[in-house]
Parts: sequence; C-alpha cells; structure tokens
Amino acid sequence: MSATVKQLRAFVAVARTRSLAEASAQLHISQPALSVAIRNLEGVAGGPLFNRDSRQLALTPEGREFLARAEQLLRNWDQSLDAIQQRFRLQHGQLSLAAIPAFALNRLPALLAQFHHRHPDINIVLEDIVMERVIDAVQAGRAELGISFCPDDLGGLEFAPFDRDRFIAVVPPDHPLAGREALRWRDLAKAPFIAMNRGSAVRRWTDGAFARCGAGARLLCEANQLSTIGQLVKVGLGVSAVPSLCGAQMRDYGLACLPLAGPVVAQEVGVLLRSRGALSAPAAAFLELVTGTQAGAADA
Repeated sequence: MSATVKQLRAFVAVARTRSLAEASAQLHISQPALSVAIRNLEGVAGGPLFNRDSRQLALTPEGREFLARAEQLLRNWDQSLDAIQQRFRLQHGQLSLAAIPAFALNRLPALLAQFHHRHPDINIVLEDIVMERVIDAVQAGRAELGISFCPDDLGGLEFAPFDRDRFIAVVPPDHPLAGREALRWRDLAKAPFIAMNRGSAVRRWTDGAFARCGAGARLLCEANQLSTIGQLVKVGLGVSAVPSLCGAQMRDYGLACLPLAGPVVAQEVGVLLRSRGALSAPAAAFLELVTGTQAGAADA
C-alpha cells in the first residue's frame, strides 16, 4: 500500500493549520474523512505523524521531518499535472511533421499558419523530404505525421486520405503545345522529356503512363526535385508532367500547366501515421485540421 495525493494534502493542511476543522474547510471534506486520511497515511508511514496527547495537533519529530518532503512531493505533482494539462489544452508541446516538397511548398504553409493561429504556443518541426523518406521518418518516430501520396507499401503505417491529385503537363509558354486546352501523354512523348529520378514514385507513375499510351518518353535528363524540373522546363530544355499540387509553383515559373489524359494519372494525398490512438494532442489537432476528422474516430 502506498500514500495517495489526497492523503498528502490532508496531512499538509492539518500540519499547517493545526486544526481539523480549518483543514477540512480548506479541502472541502468532512472532518471524519480527514481523520481517516491522516490515519491511513500514518499506517503507510509506519507510525504517528501527530502527537495526539497534546491539546493541539502538534507534529511528532517524524511528522516535522516529513512535512517538507510532503510539500515538495505535492509541488512536483501539481507542476507535472499542470504541464500535462497544458499539453492537452495545446498550450505547450511540439508538432513534428514530414511532408513531400510538392505539398510543403504549395499547400502546407497556409495550413501551418491556420494551425499556429489556433495554437500559438505549439512549436512546429518540419522536414520537407521525398516521399520515401517521409515514410521512413514516420516509421522511425522522427515525425508523428507524414504528408505524402499514398505509397504502394504502407509498411505498417495508417494512411488518412484528404485529397486526390491528378498529374498535369508543364511546358514552356512559347512551346507549340502551350496553346492546347489539354494534352495526352502521347503528345509529351514527341518532345524532350524531363523526368524525376529513377526509383522515385513519381518516376514510376510517369513511366507507367507512357507505357500505357504506347509511346516511350524522349528522356532528356532527370532531377531529384520537382522544383528543379520546373526550372529546367522554364529555360526551354523540354517538357514534363508533375502532380497538380505543383500547379501554382509551376505557374509562378511562367510555365503553361495543362490537363493531362490518355491515361489520367491520379494519386491520393493523405497523412501517414503510426496509430491514431497514439498521437500527441498537437498531432491529433493537426490531423483533424487537415482531414476534417477527429483522431481516433471510427471510419465511416
């Protein structure tokens, strides 16, 4: 059997007031309940903490020595409880995110601004990294949440989708294809093509689209970042296809962004997480902001 916080509070109140009546009023409990709490604490301690032979409730030598320790224990308890309550009230804590660059650059800033407006005391840690490393970051616990396209292999993670992205064609504004209302993958196969690096999910999807339309890409060069692809297209080296998440970024580069079909290449965008029930309060709040669903809520 061990002492309880209630017993410690009862002991400290009686020790400071030297009065059961005053202590019971402070603690809002009855005098009999207060007396029981003191006796139970003395039972745990192994001996009397108050000298009951005197007219006042005087502390025994052991009681005087224990008083300072009891007060420190209560201060530690109150501080610890306040700290965890602040976290649940989102008055303290950290949100750790990993996001693919296409989302981090084009969509995430507005979401983080909204989150910060709601929860200004939460520190935000962000990694903008390629999709494969987003998965690794969540699996390793470096990030609580990862924003990514849905991977072929979740690797034991959960995926909460909130959007569907369709690939678009990006071409220089003075390119012959720029005046079209829409393009097909076969149209892109007629021009030098700038692709993502081999091994990336985007590269697998673009290679698959060219294979399905029956026309191989005229590969000019490869890049590791979609932003680099945009700059290479901007200077007229070729054309490319990128997720529509990058549309605003590519238009800022002055490129023509056109719907792309034949076939349509579309991928779900969502949040990767280890377990909804294991999320911190900041992560759960951000997940709800992004997906519009509460963490832990059952799927419909």
